Amino acid sequence: MSQSLEITPQEAKSRLASPGKATLVDVREPNEFAVAHIPGSRLLPMQSIPAELQHLEKLADGADLLILCHHGVRSLQVANWLRAQGIDNSYSIAGGIDRWSHEVDPEIPQY
Repeated sequence: MSQSLEITPQEAKSRLASPGKATLVDVREPNEFAVAHIPGSRLLPMQSIPAELQHLEKLADGADLLILCHHGVRSLQVANWLRAQGIDNSYSIAGGIDRWSHEVDPEIPQY
């Protein structure tokens, strides 16, 4: 039985609330990150993910990887790719930062 690839922003928020249980990886571009980001997230633009695989494997050793983008398309691709590389605790945050700003934190700007 495989785990779902996507989690809701609310699920992500609750996982992030438990120290050490999850790492938030933002795969958007630096200019997008500058407009809006979730405090504590790590910026790793999508095209840099393959080069960062070993670093991500280390991060995933102790915590789930929660992958975030603008609307959830890139993060789903990244989470799927990471699972194919054996990082089974990778999850895409459904709807991306846009949905997060609607459902979790309206202080985060929409763009």
